[in-house]
Amino acid sequence: MSLDKSLKSQNSLVRHRNVLSRAERLEKLEEEDRWSEGASVLGLAKVVHRKAALAKKDKAKVEEAAETAAEAAAETSEQTEQSGKPKPGEVSQ
Repeated sequence: MSLDKSLKSQNSLVRHRNVLSRAERLEKLEEEDRWSEGASVLGLAKVVHRKAALAKKDKAKVEEAAETAAEAAAETSEQTEQSGKPKPGEVSQ
């Protein structure tokens, strides 16, 4: 059975491909000044086409953000204790 057009993913043409078409290879080579307009399209040089990796957060940054959040929570609880208001769920005496 065939798949209906509406059910196909929209990213199928945008995703990373390992093999470039000749036109794409020529564009890359022109950007790098490794090919000129009058040169032969046969026997083109190899073109490196790498997938761009997403930047991952450093563990130090993640831990720092967690510490900042913990400090903010501690400050909030201290302010609540100093104001004399009961915490939600507590019964005042």
